[in-house]
Amino acid sequence: MPTSTQPKTKTKKKRSTRKTKKNLVIVESPSKAKTIEKYLGSRYKVMASLGHIRDLPKSKMGIDVENDYEPHYISIRGKGDVIKELRKEAKKAAHVYLAADPDREGEAIAWHLSYLLGLDPKDKNRVVFNEITKDAVKNAFKNPRAIDMSLVDAQQARRILDRLVGYSISPLLWSKVKKGLSAGRVQSIALNLIIQREKEIKEFVPEEYWNIDSQFQKGRSKFDASFYGLAGKKTALNNNDAVQKVLKKISKDDPFKVAAVVKKERKRFPALPFTTSTMQQTANNTLKFRTQRTMMIAQQLYEGINIGRGGSVGLITYMRTDSTRISTVAKHEAAKFITETYGGEYAASKPRAGKLSENAQDAHEAIRPSSVMRTPDSLEKYLSKDQMKLYSLIWSRFVASQMTPAIVDTVRADLVQNGVTFRANGSKMKFPGYTKVYSESKRKDNILPELNEGDEVTLVKNDPSQHFTLPPARYSEATLIKTLEENGVGRPSTYAPTLSTIQKRYYVKLTARKFEPTELGEIVNSMITDCFPDILDVSFTADLEDELDQIEEGKQEWVQVIDQFYRPFAKEVASAEQKLEKVKIKDEPAGFNCDICGAPMLIKMGRYGKFYACSRFPDCRNTKAIVKKIGVTCPKCGKGDVVERKSKKNRIFYGCSRYPDCDFISWDQPVGRKCPKCDHFLVYKKSKKGAQVKCPNGDYEEELQK
Repeated sequence: MPTSTQPKTKTKKKRSTRKTKKNLVIVESPSKAKTIEKYLGSRYKVMASLGHIRDLPKSKMGIDVENDYEPHYISIRGKGDVIKELRKEAKKAAHVYLAADPDREGEAIAWHLSYLLGLDPKDKNRVVFNEITKDAVKNAFKNPRAIDMSLVDAQQARRILDRLVGYSISPLLWSKVKKGLSAGRVQSIALNLIIQREKEIKEFVPEEYWNIDSQFQKGRSKFDASFYGLAGKKTALNNNDAVQKVLKKISKDDPFKVAAVVKKERKRFPALPFTTSTMQQTANNTLKFRTQRTMMIAQQLYEGINIGRGGSVGLITYMRTDSTRISTVAKHEAAKFITETYGGEYAASKPRAGKLSENAQDAHEAIRPSSVMRTPDSLEKYLSKDQMKLYSLIWSRFVASQMTPAIVDTVRADLVQNGVTFRANGSKMKFPGYTKVYSESKRKDNILPELNEGDEVTLVKNDPSQHFTLPPARYSEATLIKTLEENGVGRPSTYAPTLSTIQKRYYVKLTARKFEPTELGEIVNSMITDCFPDILDVSFTADLEDELDQIEEGKQEWVQVIDQFYRPFAKEVASAEQKLEKVKIKDEPAGFNCDICGAPMLIKMGRYGKFYACSRFPDCRNTKAIVKKIGVTCPKCGKGDVVERKSKKNRIFYGCSRYPDCDFISWDQPVGRKCPKCDHFLVYKKSKKGAQVKCPNGDYEEELQK
């Protein structure tokens, strides 16, 4: 039989439809997720929890005091969809990694996630990295670990302590003073420090003192010197009589003799790399950044910035640290960069190492650039203005810390006539060292003419000046953080929220970037001082912080630490409920009547300060902001007064009192005169030269007399 000519059908192999399961990585923020996913590749899916997902309930204490202070956690309102998505992806994943920040808060977030996703905290699913760079992230995933329950317990202990204090004292303040108030361990001490400083300022008695600044001449060179003392001893000039006695001893016709010349070579060492608090302080002092703003920008730099072809990369190491320690790899990279850029003589062979403070945890490195090769200039087009300012500060501080000291030649000359000594000090930079990159002071050379013992110099003129000692300055954000840190109160992560809270509650206000207590703040502080002395005891709170650190190190049990604090504290709360009387914040008469109903207006205390309100409230709800007139008529309508107002961000601006009928507005204070060239209103401006009157159009400028 003939064979069939039909072609044989080939059996196709079925392709596997099973997809390879991905690993799920959970971090806090979307920007961090985006950066890490790029490094890990297609086998990983990275999602964000958007911060904490479980916390104590807001509506009640949420702590079972009778059952070993057991916390009752609930899912945070609004996080339902996030939790649902995380659970869905976790079920599909080959493995789940928890990569929250490398601190107590991050460890607690990982622990809460493990509970909600049904993970075993003892499994190796926790990944930590100090910097978000490709190598650091990949290496971290090679060595995952179990969740560190000592870190979790330390975070829980702080959270429970703060809840016990806040939810015990706050209801007292609500019932005895007004609703909406709160109290906390660290914020109460911060408020108390501000109020104590204000008391010192009010009680300060200025003391008079005088200086005699003089000019001398040797040959053609003139130089400055100041009165030092009599008969070779340093002498204070307390009044004008003392000054006149000195001046009577001096003859302008006779020369002064150079009695002593001391020449020295001084070394100026660079500052250590930034910790959280020193970064906050320096950014506040030099960049005028508020603490929260500094931390927000630092978070952005840590989590990753898109730098073009390089994609998104973390530009700095973790920004919550109290250590100045630097890794060996970073030191070597910095030494190579400094040698190639500035020369071998600028690279320190043994960079200065700081001593670890008693309260420091030393969990992370100092804040530094993740790569010193990413210079601020190379990143300028990728960073916002604020990001650029902070990154430049961090980069330059770190590079300087790895450089040699600056060397300055100094000379001191004592000039004597009739037992009266004047002293001249000169200095000249011999070798700039680290100041090539970073210097906190704009120091200038003060070069004296060549002076030798026995030389004669001529007195050109004397300039006696009267002064008075000044009271201690009010705290700025920088100086308050420094004081809290020096006293061991709070930790790097607590400073920004503490300063924010005392301002939000209107316990203090910022005036010219300095903290000033409000009447409400004084009342709250007085109540806490009377009833809860331990809360305001700096050493007590510092000891409590040390015990939290010991919990983290596994040396203390968190329940025991809380119990030791809470038992005496609970008695103080019970006593305060009986002891405290209701405080009546008296309304003051405003001195004018309501323009709606004609009843007298009152000055009332509100959440954001004082305001005008009708005395017939709630029948009449007329309110007005209290504004300050500056004594200038509105340059736009000519009818209203220019008044000082505040924006939502607490920035002062100037507007017309007839608003909304007149919409005049100016960020600069109007002077009350017009520009002689363009007829625009003139404004006050402050500059490095001093106060000026300027035309906003740039047509006119005048210096104000000091």
